[in-house]
Amino acid sequence: MVDTEVNKMTMEQRNPGCALDLEWVSKVRVNQPAVLRRCEQLVTRRTVKKQYQAAWLLRAVTCIDLTTLSGDDTQTNVQRLCFKATHPLRDDLVKALDVTGITTGAVCVYPSRVQDAVTSLKQARVIIPVASVATGFPAGQTPVRIRLAEIEFAVSEGATEIDIVINRSLALAGDWQGVYDEIQMFRKACGDVHMKTILATGELGSLRNVYKASLVAMMAGSDFIKTSTGKEGVNAILPVGLVMVRAIRDYYTRYGVKIGFKPAGGIRTAKDALAWLFLMKEELGSDWLNPGLFRIGASSLLTDIERQLYHYVYDRYAANHDMAMA
Repeated sequence: MVDTEVNKMTMEQRNPGCALDLEWVSKVRVNQPAVLRRCEQLVTRRTVKKQYQAAWLLRAVTCIDLTTLSGDDTQTNVQRLCFKATHPLRDDLVKALDVTGITTGAVCVYPSRVQDAVTSLKQARVIIPVASVATGFPAGQTPVRIRLAEIEFAVSEGATEIDIVINRSLALAGDWQGVYDEIQMFRKACGDVHMKTILATGELGSLRNVYKASLVAMMAGSDFIKTSTGKEGVNAILPVGLVMVRAIRDYYTRYGVKIGFKPAGGIRTAKDALAWLFLMKEELGSDWLNPGLFRIGASSLLTDIERQLYHYVYDRYAANHDMAMA
């Protein structure tokens, strides 16, 4: 039997943040060739097969933020999303794998759809966090007062996690004080709700800026740092992830606070999910292998994970109609 009680864990304690240390930020250096070499080793060196792969994939399911962020989202779409989040695997697979109570880590929607998600999960009598994007997602270019109002609205609708997005123009201009001040305002608006900060790394220009943005976001009180909105040209890639988790490790070493990590955008296959899990295991350790400190933002990933688990159970791949709810 695979232990899935981990997906019942709540997030770690809130990050209290700290004063902005511009001296640390200014001294940041990133060795890009070494980063790329490390990521190549990660993908080629570690593999898992059969029951071990199944166990890792089940862990991945519990860490998924099952997401719908489309212009045509409707109440029905959100209800379907929530059903899949509460029943991520077919009943025959759940029975064959001998798992109980498995759900995804959360559902993620637009602020206007938070109430639909909250209602659907209440009707299902399953407790799963409802995350909402906010602060002018995905561009983050709306006035601050509107971004703050969007957070307050999502929280009032019942969101238990808020995914904010930084203003990349401030980061690209090197105005790290401005980035820090805005994130602090957003954190205050979140109240007791956990806050994930999207860095939109594909638009930051360099790995050095990615590291700096990670540090500033954590200093400002972010509970999670997240790679991407999923709308950039380049989304979650391992080199960016490695830089971000190294920043998390350095922050933990200095301040003793564990910050969560969420790659999002372009993660579509079980193989992709395993690579991100291996990264967390090797760079941050087993403490980060739970939905309290690790999430994967994805909409189609669950389909491939379920297909791989079907192959493990039945020794053949499922036909499309076998995954009707995927």
